[in-house]
Amino acid sequence: MLSLLLAPWFPLCLGAALACWPAAPTRLQAALESPTTFRLPDVWAALRWLLPAAAAALLAGAGGAIAAGVLTLAWHQERKAHHRTTADIELATHTATALRTMVSELRSGAHPVTAAEAAAEVVPAVAGDLRALATSARLDGELKAPVLPQLATAWTLAKRHGLPLAEVLQSTRRDAEATLTFARRTRAKLAGPRASAAVLTGLPALCVLLGEVMGASPLKVLTASAPGQLLLVAGSILLWAGTAWCRALTGQVHLK
Repeated sequence: MLSLLLAPWFPLCLGAALACWPAAPTRLQAALESPTTFRLPDVWAALRWLLPAAAAALLAGAGGAIAAGVLTLAWHQERKAHHRTTADIELATHTATALRTMVSELRSGAHPVTAAEAAAEVVPAVAGDLRALATSARLDGELKAPVLPQLATAWTLAKRHGLPLAEVLQSTRRDAEATLTFARRTRAKLAGPRASAAVLTGLPALCVLLGEVMGASPLKVLTASAPGQLLLVAGSILLWAGTAWCRALTGQVHLK
């Protein structure tokens, strides 16, 4: 009896650990967030992922608990992918704005260091890298910018070969704006397929509700029988695999 009660909690805890696993920070997040040496684990974050599984265990047994854990993991992964795409587009927007500001300042006769400091005032989100570039250029050091690698590369190229910095940055700005435009258009064009995928993901739940309305009692089969419990777990795993496959396909489109 004890083994039956403890059996579903191992995959549930494993799924909660995977859901709470921290994602790799984007370049923009790395620039904005202050470094921390140690942080206590967020207990509420773990409970937030375990509560749906615990509630499902009470209503639908061990199979329902595992299914809830898998679906919660799928939702968390979709949410992280959406935030990552949004952060990448925001970073591309900040990069294009900073380059545009520097080109304007340089063509008006400003020194590159002054142009970088002016861009830092216009784009606070990447001000740290811009001020670091200005300081390195003032001290004739190596130009590095983790958040703005295009700007650092263009500046280094102009400095090494004696090219006009404004012209080099103008070319870099065109590339950055073209990349940003492509990313926005791709995201807009993929809105329809993503909506269709979301509808298809929710169809099994709708079918179960329709079956209950028609008197077929699918919930009783899924929650009160061993084959139903297995089907519930298998269905949730297939739904998770479907969302992961859709993310992989849209990710390939973004890369192209």
